[in-house]
Amino acid sequence: MAEAHQAVGFQFTVRPDGVDFKLSQEVIKNIYLSGVTAWKKKAIQFKNGVLAGVSPASPSSWLIVVIAMMSSLYIHIDLSMGMMDTIKENLPYRDCMSVQTRAVLSAILFATGLWLFLIYLLRYTLKALLSYHGWIFESHGKMSTSTKVWLCLVKMFSGRRPLLYSFQASLPRLPVPSVDDTIHRYLESVRPLLDNEQYNKMELLASDFKENKAAQLQRCLILKSWWATNYVSDWWEEYIYLRGRSPIMVNSNFYIMDLLYVTPTHRQAARAGNVVHAMLQYRRKLERGELAPLRALGTVPMCSTQMERMFNTTRIPGIETDFVQHLTDRKHLVVFHKGRFFQVWLYTGGRHLLPSELETQFQRILNDTSEPQPGELKLAALTAGYRVPWAQARIKYFSQGINKVSLDAIESAAFFLTLDDEPQGYDPAKTNSLDSYAKSLLHGKCYDRWFDKSFTLISYPNGKMGVNVEHSWADAPIVGHMWEYILSTDCFHLGYTEEGHCKGDVNKNLPHPTRIQWQIPNECQNVIETSYLSAKQIADDVDFHGYLFAEFGKGLIKKCRTSPDAFIQLALQLAQFRDQRVFCLTYESSMTRMFRDGRTETVRSCTSEAVAFVRAMEDAGATNAQRLALFRKAAEKHQNMYRLAMTGSGIDRHLFCLYIVSKYLGVDSPFLTKVLSEPWKLSTSQTPQQQLNLVDINKFPKYVCGGGGFGPVADDGYGVSYIIVGENLITFHISSKFSSPDTDSYRFGQHIQKAMLDIQALFKPENDKTAQNAKYVHLENGKKHI
Repeated sequence: MAEAHQAVGFQFTVRPDGVDFKLSQEVIKNIYLSGVTAWKKKAIQFKNGVLAGVSPASPSSWLIVVIAMMSSLYIHIDLSMGMMDTIKENLPYRDCMSVQTRAVLSAILFATGLWLFLIYLLRYTLKALLSYHGWIFESHGKMSTSTKVWLCLVKMFSGRRPLLYSFQASLPRLPVPSVDDTIHRYLESVRPLLDNEQYNKMELLASDFKENKAAQLQRCLILKSWWATNYVSDWWEEYIYLRGRSPIMVNSNFYIMDLLYVTPTHRQAARAGNVVHAMLQYRRKLERGELAPLRALGTVPMCSTQMERMFNTTRIPGIETDFVQHLTDRKHLVVFHKGRFFQVWLYTGGRHLLPSELETQFQRILNDTSEPQPGELKLAALTAGYRVPWAQARIKYFSQGINKVSLDAIESAAFFLTLDDEPQGYDPAKTNSLDSYAKSLLHGKCYDRWFDKSFTLISYPNGKMGVNVEHSWADAPIVGHMWEYILSTDCFHLGYTEEGHCKGDVNKNLPHPTRIQWQIPNECQNVIETSYLSAKQIADDVDFHGYLFAEFGKGLIKKCRTSPDAFIQLALQLAQFRDQRVFCLTYESSMTRMFRDGRTETVRSCTSEAVAFVRAMEDAGATNAQRLALFRKAAEKHQNMYRLAMTGSGIDRHLFCLYIVSKYLGVDSPFLTKVLSEPWKLSTSQTPQQQLNLVDINKFPKYVCGGGGFGPVADDGYGVSYIIVGENLITFHISSKFSSPDTDSYRFGQHIQKAMLDIQALFKPENDKTAQNAKYVHLENGKKHI
C-alpha cells in the first residue's frame, strides 16, 4: 500500500559486515525542521517567561539602572550611599581584579539588586492598588474622582503591552471574611425561605457555632490564606469536583454551542479542519503567554491561572478521588467516529498541519469503513458512568500492554474530537432543534465523547460544531474565551473556498490517521455495558428546553436604568414562584478572578427584597408604581450581593472552607452540616459573551454564539443558563429531570418569558400592556416560541 510506504521513515538491510541504514532525505528534513521549531518555541517561551517574570518592569529597564549606576562612577556622585563601596570591598577574588573592574562589577551588582527591589516595589504597589474595590460599588455610569485617579495609577503601574501572565504576581489574595459578617449575610439570605420557627432554630445553631467553634476554624483558615495563593480554590477543585463519585456526564460537565445563524461550510471535514487549526493557533499563543490578559474596565486584570490546563489535560479516575493530569507539548489528537478511535498527528516538518491537511485527514477517517473492535464501540461510556467502576477497570484492564498504550494516546492527546454522524444545530423551522442540539452536546449517545478530557470538540455532518467541557479544571468563561477566538478565526481569517473546502493546497502525502488498537476482554465489556446503561439512564432523564428571547435585550434593559443580570434574576424568581408556588434557595455563579487563583462565588438571588417584589407582582391589588419601586429595591440588593461576591465577601465559599477545616480537625458543627446540606433547587449562571470583541456583532449580527448550558443540580429543580447576546437577544438553556413530577423545562421557559415581559411592562405606560398579554396568549395556546 502506498500510504504504508510513505509512513516508513527509514530502511535497513542486514549484511554479514553489519547493518546498512538508508535514511530518506524527507525524514532528515522533517527531523531538522522539528528540532528548529522546538528550540524556537523554547526560546520564545523563555523570552516571554522573562518578560512576565519582571513585569511590570521590562528587561531594558535593567540596562537603564545599570547605566545610571555606571555613570555615577565618572561624575563622582555616589547614588548608592556607600553600598557600592561595601560590595567592592567584599567581592570574592577581588585581589585578582583591577580597581576599575571591581568598581564596574560592584555597580552592576548594586544596579541589579536595586532593579529587583524596584520590581517588587512596583508589584506590591500594584497589588495594593488592585486590592481597592470601591469602583465596583459605584453607580453605573458615575465614576468618582478618586476612582479616576485610581484607574490612572493602575494603568501607570501595569506596564506596556502586558502578556497573559504578567499580572499574576501582582494580583491580591482572596481575603477571608469575618465570621460575624458571613453568618449575618447567611441568616439574611435564608430569612425569606424559612418560617419563624425554622429561622429561630437556625439562629440558635448559628449563634452556638459562632460562640464555641468558629474562632478555632477561622484561625486555621486565616493561616491557610497566608500560606496558599488562594484559600478556596484547591479545596473547591478537590472536594466539589474530584472527590465526587457520581457520573460527571450531565452532573458536572457543561457544553458550549456553535454560531446560531451561520454555518460557514456544510462540509464536516472542512469545518473540523479550520476549527482544529484555529485551536492549535490559540494553544501556541497560550503556551507562549502571548494572549492579552482579560481586564475589567480595560484596566483591572483578571487571573489567568485556569487557562494553563486548557489543552493536554485529562481527569484521571481514582477509587477515592480523581486527579487532573496536565502534560506539555502534545503533538497528536484522538478522533472518534462510528465507534472507532483514530490518532492524528498535528505537526509535519516542524509546523502545524494546515487546515486543508487537517481536512484531508478527517475526510480519510469519515471514508474509513472498518468496523469497531470488540468492546471499542462503547468504550468511552466508562468516562460517562460512575467513577469507582471506571477507576477499577482502568487499573485491571488498562494498566499494561496494548490497552495501556492506547489509553495513554487518548489521555495525552491535545484534546478529543468526535466526528458525529447525526446533524444538529439551531433550525427555526424545527420545533425542538435547540433542545436536541443541547442534549447532543451535553451527553450525546453516552459513549461518543471522552468526558474526562479537558474538552471534547464535536463536529456534526452539517458543519455545525460544539464543545463538551470537563468542569474541574476551569469554569465556563475560560472556555468561552477560547471559543470566541476559534469562531472568529474560523469565519473571518481562515475562511473556505467556494466549494466549502479549507483554503490551501491538499497534501496527499501525509501518513494516514492510525487506528488505535484494543484488546478488551469480555469481563471489561460487561463493565463498559454497565457504565453505559447507568449513563443512558441519566441522559434519558434530562428534560431540556432552549429558546431565544428576542422581544428585547440588554439595550432596552439598560434604558430602564437597571442591571441586565438583576433584571433576569428577578424574572427567574418570578418564574420560579409561578411554576412552583414556593420560593427556593437560588444559586447564581459569580467570578472571583480579580484575586490570585480565583474561581467562583455564589450569589444567593432569592432575597427578602426579591420575595417582596414577586409577591407584589402576584398581588392584584398592587399598583405598577409600587411594583416598580420594589423591583428597583430588589435589583439594587441583587447588584450589591453580586459585588460583594466578586470582591471576596461572599457567603458560601467561606462556609464551605470552614466546613472542610472542621472535618480535618474532627470538630462537629450542626450549623455547618445544615448549611452544606441545603439543596439548590434553582441553579443559574450567566455565560459571558464578547470577552475578546473580535467580531463587531452590530456589523455582523448573524455571527453570534448560542451560548451554553449544564444539567440540573437538584432532582426536583431547574438549571438555567442565560446568555446576553448583543443588545437585542437573550438565550436561555433550561434543564430539569423527567423523573420529577414537579418540574417541566418547557413550562418553566414559558414562565420566564412571561416574567420578562411583565417586568418590562412596569417601565411602560399602562395602555401598552395589551401587546404583552397578547404574546402570552400565543404561548398558552401551545405554540413554542423560538
